[in-house]
Amino acid sequence: MSQRTSEVRNLDTDQEMVSLIRKGDRTGISDLYDKYAPVLFALIYRIIQRKDLAEDLLQEVFVKIWMNIESYDPDKSKFSTWIVNIARNLTIDTLRSKNFKNQSKNLSDDSYVNIVDDEVSFSINTDYIGIDEVLNKVLSDENKKIIDIVYFKGYTQAEAAKSLNMPLGTLKTKLRTAIKVLREHLK
Repeated sequence: MSQRTSEVRNLDTDQEMVSLIRKGDRTGISDLYDKYAPVLFALIYRIIQRKDLAEDLLQEVFVKIWMNIESYDPDKSKFSTWIVNIARNLTIDTLRSKNFKNQSKNLSDDSYVNIVDDEVSFSINTDYIGIDEVLNKVLSDENKKIIDIVYFKGYTQAEAAKSLNMPLGTLKTKLRTAIKVLREHLK
């Protein structure tokens, strides 16, 4: 994460940062990184469960934001929602990629143990960004499990239904209900 000191301008709003990034001013992306990197890293790590890969993906997210800032439309979503979706989609795409699956299969036992040890010592979790508190407050255990498996583990709805031993239609209905409850709570 960034170690900048007095040069941080601490822009007041996301829109100020968006404006600077659209002008090609690196101050905007730098302040954006300082503001959102911890939250995005926590989200990416929650999905991918590997610190090294989460750090790489975090960098890719900010490059993607920089390169695609013109596609952000404030009439469609809040900026924070837009960047969280970029992070989530990039992470899930990586998780589902053939290359990632092959790497995961090919890890030696020693490599796997080292990754597990590294991850055990790394204590970031969803409490850091407040997701667990919101989920625990407003959702049933079953709906929390559905949100977790679809949004944080990257399962497709069909994979989640199979994993949870639930008809696909039932899972879709429960997922829509859970999302609706979360939206209402977060307003």
